[in-house]
This record gives sequence, C-alpha cells and structure tokens, in this order.
Amino acid sequence: MQAYSLCWKTYCPICQIAEILNEEGLTTGVGEPFTRPKVYWVRFSNHMPTGCPEMHSACPGGQRGDGRYSTQATAELLNVSRSSIDKWCRAGRLDAIQDAPHGPYWITLTPESVAELRKPPR
Repeated sequence: MQAYSLCWKTYCPICQIAEILNEEGLTTGVGEPFTRPKVYWVRFSNHMPTGCPEMHSACPGGQRGDGRYSTQATAELLNVSRSSIDKWCRAGRLDAIQDAPHGPYWITLTPESVAELRKPPR
C-alpha cells in the first residue's frame, strides 16, 4: 500500500530555509512570504547548491538524504524496467512513498528486498 509522506519537509533544506525566513518575519523583495519555489529560485539564480530531496535533479546519484532511492535508481539496481518498479510500488511490493499525489516514488531498499527482486543482468 502506498503512503504519502506528511513529513517530507523534514528532509528538505529549501523548505526549512523558507520556514526559518518566514519565522524571522522576512519577506521577498515584493513583500511576500517565502515558499519552496521562491527559496529555490534565490538559490538557483545565485548559483547556490541545493540538496532538496523531493527533487530528482537534486539527487544525481538517485538517492536522497533519508536513504530512499528514485524509481530510476531502483530500476537500475534491480535490473528491471521503471514500469516494473512503478507496478511493484503500487502493489506494495516495495516500501515506497510519494511526497505528493502523482509525485515520484521514493523507495527504501533493504538487502532482503534487493535479493528477492533483483533480476540477473542482461
């Protein structure tokens, strides 16, 4: 069964930055509160690195800060297609979460799940 993570902000430095800026009473240049996209834009436009785990592009190795793997990284590790990973996530065969409905899956792999599901290399 798929679960939606209610605490993804815990792992997201960008969200934490927005929360801290807002708690301090700071606003954007046009007086609006900070949000994840606004903080992301400030970091991007100033060439500041980001490690926000809900964004696949921030996890070039396919693994985010809490140890979960992207669908693509999981498929590569298990030698199967991404569609197989999606099916296994929906069926509850893999421990997967989505940070938002229709968002990407983030998968926890254990040695047991890898041993059970990994296909031989082609």
